Amino acid sequence: MIVDWDDAYANGPHIDGAESYPALWTSKAASFRTELGDRAELDIAYGDGARQRFDLFRPAGAPVGLALFVHGGYWKAFDKSTWSHLARGAVENGWAVALPSYTLAPDARLTDMTGEIARALSAAAERVDGPVSLAGHSAGGHLVTRMLCRNAPLGKTLRARIRQVVSISGLHDLRPLMKLEMNQVLRLDDAEAVMESPALQYPVEGARLTCWVGADERPEFLRQNDLLANIWTGLGAETKAVRVPAKHHFNVIADLEDRDSALTQSFIDTGV
Repeated sequence: MIVDWDDAYANGPHIDGAESYPALWTSKAASFRTELGDRAELDIAYGDGARQRFDLFRPAGAPVGLALFVHGGYWKAFDKSTWSHLARGAVENGWAVALPSYTLAPDARLTDMTGEIARALSAAAERVDGPVSLAGHSAGGHLVTRMLCRNAPLGKTLRARIRQVVSISGLHDLRPLMKLEMNQVLRLDDAEAVMESPALQYPVEGARLTCWVGADERPEFLRQNDLLANIWTGLGAETKAVRVPAKHHFNVIADLEDRDSALTQSFIDTGV
């Protein structure tokens, strides 16, 4: 039985050197943008909002397809500029990679964020032909998995292009979060928690999903990871649940920088 729900979903206090990660990510991201030069298209608008922008990182040649990565931060922190370096592995495999920002809580509700990611994906997909693969970390894992739900605000043509979704340390049943102090910012109520929980929704036909988590993460993240893969398998989706040894919530995403890593290869796996 969980007594302290805030602690159950707290990552930083349980990771050695947690305070050093944001500066590391920011530095790596800036270096990657500089390295790519004119292959980095920055601040492309997908709406009128201040945060409705995405960056697009192109490979050296014609892209195989579009890979989109959505950042985490419990829907209330960070933006696209902190995570550019996580595009490296897919870009070096020939994919164009889009990283969107989105309006954060309390200025937006989770339902609004789902709509924004759908709009960002649509705008990026207009610029890049071919298959589409999605990945997201933590809250971003929730948002990309929402794109595989039948009630996602996506057109049929774009939906058909999505070949793979990887939810990294994703949050898939949002009802427990209503018990957390942070819900004063998120403002989740029961109706929204149900509608926005992928584990409580039906996947689209032909959905392919990998739920990926560090084995050293908090028990609730391990449970949330396995939960969605388990439920959606019973609803006809092709799913995998992966626990990576010796990885925690802050370093599990680092393998996206490596073109040959299992995580990168899962990200760009089109199932063909």
